[in-house]
Order: sequence, then structure tokens, then C-alpha cells
Amino acid sequence: MALSLSARLPSCSSSVFEKAHKVTTQPPILPFPSNLAACGCTLLPASMGVARRRRQVVGAVEEQHNQTSVLAQKQSPSYSSSKLVLVIGASGGVGQLVVASLLSRNIKTRLLLRDPSKAISLFGLQDENTLEVREGDTRNQNDLDPTIFDGVTHIICCTGTTAFPSKRWDGDNTPERVDWEGIRNLVLALPPTLERLVLVSSIGVTKYNVLPWSIMNLFGVLKFKKMGEDFVRSSVVPFTIIRAGRLTDGPYTSYDLNTLLKATAGKRRAVILSQGDKLVGEVSRLVVAEACIQALDLECTKRKIYEINSVEGDGPGSVPEKWRELFESAETN
Repeated sequence: MALSLSARLPSCSSSVFEKAHKVTTQPPILPFPSNLAACGCTLLPASMGVARRRRQVVGAVEEQHNQTSVLAQKQSPSYSSSKLVLVIGASGGVGQLVVASLLSRNIKTRLLLRDPSKAISLFGLQDENTLEVREGDTRNQNDLDPTIFDGVTHIICCTGTTAFPSKRWDGDNTPERVDWEGIRNLVLALPPTLERLVLVSSIGVTKYNVLPWSIMNLFGVLKFKKMGEDFVRSSVVPFTIIRAGRLTDGPYTSYDLNTLLKATAGKRRAVILSQGDKLVGEVSRLVVAEACIQALDLECTKRKIYEINSVEGDGPGSVPEKWRELFESAETN
């Protein structure tokens, strides 16, 4: 059943919270060359006011859009009102930015959350015609009721956990359960009418037994990411896989409130796209979120896998034609 964010959510003693995944204090992110340690982390502390939390996420997205010229903004597509994007992993670092960016584009969005109550603290009160929330967990196949996908045209999946044992592994939230079993369950539940599944993965998944990637893969995170990718590729689902470099924008993984409030994309706006798991580097979370949204409608990205980094310089912003050129260039290099 859909939960309207304009409705009153149940109290902590309700069944929603009893079924929800246990929320624990998160450890610092380990500085290894992958995005996996940062996937799915909550960006903002629970004590932060709803309005300020929402301004932080939406403000960062607006900062990315403001870097695009007036002419480029006029070139942005007018998205069809029939589009409904399901975001899985919306409470994570990339997922929050994906949702905020979709809302800024007036694209109807549905979230699949283990704890639906997080939606208000992350995105504020929204009209149910704009943002819907469903309770579910991809790790549990029985949670993926067909009604979750009713009307869904596109899916962006940003689920993930830490590469090394941490409190975030509590409740069986391990790489095997999230990155392999969760993706498998999701693919098996998808309707045949889906137009695109965009999956956020990691660079290095094809080299998990080679240094330095083997260090990151000590507990199997890259191996299970690759298994999830392979299951998607073996299906008939029209997919795009985005393998992100090590995620940057330090404020998004910082627990210092003053730093969080100043979070921007900084100077890392120029985008590098490649294929063949050749890249080694870092990427802004804002850039990853934008790449996911841009890939939704590009025919050239269907059933393709890309690696993405970002470096200092002016990037494509939110201009579709610039992103199309980047994706097409990656295929020819």
C-alpha cells in the first residue's frame, strides 16, 4: 500500500517500525578505491530539522543545475507526465540526490524503503501525486509485491552496504544479501513493461582478485556486485549499469554538521565515461546521480555498462545532448 508523505506516519511503536531494518550508528568510511564503502549511508543526522535536511539535499542538486548555462537549461527535455521512476536505495548517499533531482524535474517518483518513515526526514512533506513511498526490502523476495511496480516505467537502484564488517551489517545487511541476493530478487520481480533499469555498481568488479581491488574484496563485496551485474545482464531487462569510482563530496560522508551544510559538488564537475572496467579514480555523488537520470531515456545506453569518474572542470550539467555525447564517446573509445 502506498504511503502518502502528506499523511501522518505511524509512531515508533507501530508495526512499520517493528518490521523495519534496525538503524545503527554508522562508522567512518574507509579510504579504499571504491564507492562501495559509501553506498547507502544516511547523509544527515536524525537530530537535524526536517526543513534543513531537505534544503541540504535539494540545495546540492540545485548547485549542480546552476552550473549549466541558460541556453543549456532551455535544451533540457520536457519529461512525459506518464513517467514513474521507482528509486531503490533512496536513503543512501547517491539515492538521496537521485530523488531530489527527480523531484526538481517534476518527475513522479516512488520510493521502496525498509523504513518508510525516513522519507519525511529526508525529503520533507510531498504531495502523493509527486512522491509515493512503499515499504519493502529487496533482500526478501516476499516483500516485492507486484503492486510495488504498478505503473513504474523506470527504476534506479542504488542499494549497497559497507565493504568491510561494520554495524551496518547488523540484521544480515551483508554484501551477499544486498548486492547479490537483493539484485537477483529485484530482477525476478520486475514487470515485462519496464522501460529501463539503471543499476549503480562499482569500478573494479571484474578485477576483484587483483591488487588493490582484492583488498576491497576481502569480504566479497566486489564479487557479489559482479554476480548481481551478471544476473541483470543475463535477463531480458533493458538495463544500464553505472560503475562508479570512489565516491567523493566529503560532506556527504561527514558527521560534522557544519560541513554537511556546506556540501557542494565543488570543482569536480567534468565527467569521464569509459567501458571495460579500465578507470581508476573518484567521482562526485552528484555526477553519479545525474548520470543515472540521464541514462534513463538514452537508447544508446540500453544494455550497456559504463564506468564513471569526475575531475576538475566544467561538466555536462543537466544537458541531455552533452550526456548523450559522453555516453556515445565512451562506446567508441
